[in-house]
Amino acid sequence: MEITAMPEPAVSVPTSPDPLIRAADLLRGLGPEFAVWADRLDGLRQRREQGRFHLAVLGQFKRGKSTLLNALLGAPVLPTAAIPVTAVPTFVRHGTDRQIRIHFQGQREPVHEVVPDAAAARALLEQFVTETGNPHNRLGVEQVEVWWPAPVLARGVVLIDTPGVGSTFRHNTEATLNFLPQCDAALMVVSADPPITEVEVEFLKIVRSRVARMLFVLNKVDYLRPDDLEATLSFLRKVLTESVGWPEPVRIWCVSARQGLEARERGDEQGWRRSGLADLEHSLADLFASEKAAILDQAIRRKAADVLEEALMRLRLAMQALTMPLDDLERRMDQLEQAIAEAQRLRQAAADLLAGDHRRTRELLEAEAERLRVAARGHFEGVIQAFRQRDPDCTDEEVRAAMAEAVPGFFEHHAGRWTEKISAHVTEVLRPHQRRADELIGVVRKAAARLFDIPYRAPECAEAFELVRDPYWVTHRWASTLSPLPPEWFEFLLPKSWRERRQQRRWRRQVAELVMTNVENLRWSLVQSVDTTFRRFASALDERLAETIAATRGAIQAALAERTRQDAEVATQRERLAKAIADIEHLGAALVAGLSDARSALGSSAS
Repeated sequence: MEITAMPEPAVSVPTSPDPLIRAADLLRGLGPEFAVWADRLDGLRQRREQGRFHLAVLGQFKRGKSTLLNALLGAPVLPTAAIPVTAVPTFVRHGTDRQIRIHFQGQREPVHEVVPDAAAARALLEQFVTETGNPHNRLGVEQVEVWWPAPVLARGVVLIDTPGVGSTFRHNTEATLNFLPQCDAALMVVSADPPITEVEVEFLKIVRSRVARMLFVLNKVDYLRPDDLEATLSFLRKVLTESVGWPEPVRIWCVSARQGLEARERGDEQGWRRSGLADLEHSLADLFASEKAAILDQAIRRKAADVLEEALMRLRLAMQALTMPLDDLERRMDQLEQAIAEAQRLRQAAADLLAGDHRRTRELLEAEAERLRVAARGHFEGVIQAFRQRDPDCTDEEVRAAMAEAVPGFFEHHAGRWTEKISAHVTEVLRPHQRRADELIGVVRKAAARLFDIPYRAPECAEAFELVRDPYWVTHRWASTLSPLPPEWFEFLLPKSWRERRQQRRWRRQVAELVMTNVENLRWSLVQSVDTTFRRFASALDERLAETIAATRGAIQAALAERTRQDAEVATQRERLAKAIADIEHLGAALVAGLSDARSALGSSAS
């Protein structure tokens, strides 16, 4: 292996106010072998900057959900048609330029346009997200992104418009339920006509276990007298606590989305406050968004401190290697190589265990697929049987129509449950592997710390790996109809009971094909997710181990190269190393001290 001389360490801490930028600049100044840690700090900073509070906005048809969203945006951007929208999520993010991007299923290129105003944005969206412009989503729209310069978005909130709860399309509701766990919170819009319906109550019972935070908004309060408003609020709280089981106290924001939108359009700040939306906007941006920012900041600071600790270890190793006698250094280097060899042997054993769990996860997935096939066949054969019992003279076309209506709801429901189960299993299976990986990395670091008499601090456990998958929504079309298979010519000569039995056999065969197609599509998607997750986990472990070994060896080998210089040059190098160590220790202390500030911010937002 080629031995290169140690680069000149940085002599001063960079002056950027952001400790992550300062630390990254300092590490890059130490030389190319420190770039891996500088890159990690850059990645952490980008993650902090990209952290947004994702709020799903829910509501039954005609509750004023779209008007509320438009009021928060300050303009009528989203369509507010008199018919339901399609099952297409719309993500509204902050942007100084007004832009819209339409994503499609399959290989079709997105439509991306810059729009001059709200009217142009709404006209474009109506082509893709309403049943009028895109009935039954026949255009295959997967999701929509909107960038808009609204104050609430500028403060870190991403608004997600969802299909109406309990709309004509049952699978829209199922898709919404499957999507909610990936959001930070949900906002449920109800109104006074009536305050809450049975459909909404049943929906909220399911939502309770799927979303971390829930906000309730009573819209259209401008239509209520003060005494009616108090009665409505009392009734709504009673239903939420007694029928839904929501914990007390239940806070409900009272707003008039219509008045709020009108006030925003004419720049009437007092009207905006009177509409109740100023209070809601403040809560979204300052309470929940700041809370998430504080939690994220804590996590980023802890991980950044670990990164600096790894870099410090390399510098301290180099310092010790420049200080101890040469023969002693060479002896300890041999002992370190033995520890590295042991770590590599343990890595192979860990790889075998990981491969076994990967195989067993695939077996679980296949078993779940077979259970779903059996359940689906029984369900859809029952749908056909029940339909024929209600209408014994039904035609094949009527049966196909009944199936087309039943398929999406069934598979949306089971797809969400199946994905959730596999995801939880993968996370649980990989947790001990993550601990084992941390211990494996520690073998090398602990050996180096012991052999060269330097401090060692075990880093926090790395983030647990979870199932790799895109945010769940309707990203495909369910095969939902039976293919028309005409009866053979001689069937018309058979008795009615015989014809019916042959017809049932044809339908069962087609149901089996329909079930096989849908289950296989879902199974294949989950197989790809599972394989990708395990592959990324193994790759990340190999990279971490290789980086640890390279950093440990590199520090000592660079010091060996330095030892060939004159004593005065070695002394100067030690001084520079001491300065670099002090600078990084100072930045690490600043990051750790900032953790208490983040905790304080979190406590303030929670209160």
